[in-house]
Amino acid sequence: MNDAAHIRSLTSLRFFAALWVVLFHYFPLLTGDEARPGLVAKGYLGVELFFVLSGFILCHVYRTGLEEGRFKYGAFLWARLARVYPLHIATLVGLGAVAVAAGVAGFSVDPNILSWASLPAQLTLTQAWGFAPVAGWNHPSWSISAEWFAYLTFPAFAWAVLKLKDRPLVAVGAAIALLWALYAGFQAAAGFPLTQATIHWGALRIVPCFFYGCALHALWRARPARNQGQTLAGALISGAAALTFAALGAPDAMIVTSLGGLIFFLARLAQTGSPILAQAPLVYLGEISYSVYMICVPWKIVFGNAATRIFQLSHGHLTPALWLVLLVGVVPLAALSYHLIEKPARAGMKLMAEARATRRPSAAHA
Repeated sequence: MNDAAHIRSLTSLRFFAALWVVLFHYFPLLTGDEARPGLVAKGYLGVELFFVLSGFILCHVYRTGLEEGRFKYGAFLWARLARVYPLHIATLVGLGAVAVAAGVAGFSVDPNILSWASLPAQLTLTQAWGFAPVAGWNHPSWSISAEWFAYLTFPAFAWAVLKLKDRPLVAVGAAIALLWALYAGFQAAAGFPLTQATIHWGALRIVPCFFYGCALHALWRARPARNQGQTLAGALISGAAALTFAALGAPDAMIVTSLGGLIFFLARLAQTGSPILAQAPLVYLGEISYSVYMICVPWKIVFGNAATRIFQLSHGHLTPALWLVLLVGVVPLAALSYHLIEKPARAGMKLMAEARATRRPSAAHA
């Protein structure tokens, strides 16, 4: 993403989305059971925040190209694959190696981690499309599979929003209506919330959020911010509403709607030149947020098993000090993952695309 397309506050927001998910996964190791306090209990909605952000940012980066006929679907998919696939494969291989080593060393290993029947879906990023029999390997990667579904269908989302670009409020209203209706309908039909779907129906889970993000971008672009004070108030109200609703255990649709409002007003604040959430350390944490998300469960497995063996913990949970090491430790590990795997692999795939583009005119001339 170039500087003109970079809304720094939204990059920072990605870290808080990842942290929310991490707390959801890690909290049971502190208490020894699955009980979580209200705000942490809704941590699975950090994925929804990622999904809405994804729709908003992709429209921000690619909408002009779509309108001017410069959008190249193949190049778009390659760029998105470069963004998510190398780290996905690295965590898959790494977790597989750890599981094998742990088994040899006598540690208990969840047999689903090395689910060979699920491997084809993992490799093709279709594990959230109902093609994986179990939630094997690195379970958080289900959401990357859902993202891949949204990338493949992005032109359809963009077309729908562009049809309503002169009526952005209608687009946002339609997206919110779809979100609420789909959540209610899925709950009634499936017996569990869509926001808790992973390898089964995970691809459907991204649809209302991604469309909501696309629609919010249309409104943001059509109605640029002019008053920083009013925009700040909107961001504070949206953020406070999302936190309050989550802490009180409100319906997920209500929380996700509020999170969309927060994204919209933070993006509007950026239009006014506000420095809120635009500080370099926060932006950096946002840049490594994908690594935070992808390694949080492998790190939990490794650290939890090692701490249990070393400190002879028989009660099934970590001490507060060990739990803090677990929580804080995910950040430097994510930074290493980002600089050693994610960033260079993305750059390498970009160079591959540029090399192909350079050879293509020469081949045509010959």
